[in-house]
Amino acid sequence: MVKVILQLYPVLRATDEDERRRLRPLGRNVERYQEAASGSCDIVRAADRLGLWGVGTIEHHFHSEGYEVGPSPGILNAYWAAITERVRVGQLGYTMSAQNPIRVAEDTAILDHLTKGRCFVGFSRGYQSRWTNVLGQHLGAVATLSDQSEADERNRYIFEEQVDMVLSAWTNDSIDYKSDLWEIPYPYDTGIRGWPMAHWTAELGAPGEIGPDGAVRRVSVVPAPYTSPHPPVFVASNSSVETVRYAGRRGFVPTYFASINTAADHGPAYVEGARSAGRDIPLGKGQGIVRWPQIGETTAEAREAVMTYDADIFKHFYASFLPALKQGTPLVAADARREQVVDPILQSGLWAAGSVAEVRQTFVDQWKKLPAEYVVLIMHFAQMPADVAIRNLEIFMSEIKPALDEVVPYGDHED
Repeated sequence: MVKVILQLYPVLRATDEDERRRLRPLGRNVERYQEAASGSCDIVRAADRLGLWGVGTIEHHFHSEGYEVGPSPGILNAYWAAITERVRVGQLGYTMSAQNPIRVAEDTAILDHLTKGRCFVGFSRGYQSRWTNVLGQHLGAVATLSDQSEADERNRYIFEEQVDMVLSAWTNDSIDYKSDLWEIPYPYDTGIRGWPMAHWTAELGAPGEIGPDGAVRRVSVVPAPYTSPHPPVFVASNSSVETVRYAGRRGFVPTYFASINTAADHGPAYVEGARSAGRDIPLGKGQGIVRWPQIGETTAEAREAVMTYDADIFKHFYASFLPALKQGTPLVAADARREQVVDPILQSGLWAAGSVAEVRQTFVDQWKKLPAEYVVLIMHFAQMPADVAIRNLEIFMSEIKPALDEVVPYGDHED
């Protein structure tokens, strides 16, 4: 069975470029953000009712233009969990090259408890320089597009080390750690001296927290996750096969923000990575494909939806620097009208737009190339109204998911 995840991208609504200019910076418009934050609840409740596996959102900062206004996904996740019963909540994902891994471990463990295991955790490397460089400066991190440069290698090093720290904090009663990024405790060599509770921590805390000299030598990250050993972990992947192999070795779920040809090329690399870690799994299992759906009564209606709900962010944001959209996608002129952007959007390979029959065939054809266990559906709410988003979900779950289930040749992945 294919597991469906709805990924809501908070895009603050604007009728056209002129309105976005008049309301600049739209990202700080109180009424429009309130519309996106509160209105998302209707979509999330619908996802719960329709039987989706999960709902998620992003961690992106400083989007003054009103695109991807998602600085704190964990807070939204916790609220969504409170208004739903079955659907999992999570992020795709925390950008670990610009995060504090201890805080991520704490926040996600609490979310796991609030949901009683009804959550997932996503990690990403960080490709947006405006905020990755600012929030990751203390780590020496800068944004990168997987170009094998020195900055790219530094970004990957920070990402992998900090993910390891999150997992260590989740799975051990206490941790100590020393690298060029972190010392835990600090200072590491002497420990933390003069801790007033040292006597009681030695008796009541985790074994080894207090050393023979009375200094703090380890720390205990609390609480432990509700799920043992931890919630499911997803990793965003645009174009880097190294990230895919890494996910395979670690048992994480890569989500491919890429054309089907790229995703199909990377699928075997995930299987190889898993096999190198002693996990023998069939192609597609434990992997996810990301798509932007627009389903209409007719092809023309779907193209109109793409123009109205997706063209703005594609023209001004996606087409600017995402490698998955640069390859084989015509450049979008600065003065292009929305209707002129639709063809480049569809040619990117990331959208599935058309009538029900056309979208179903698009998904089936792609799943025959890589029978992914997960499909992540991105919707630009509130640029896309809630009723349109819900209608797309209803059609996908009733008319398209059953056809994908027939293509997937294996049983369920462990939840």
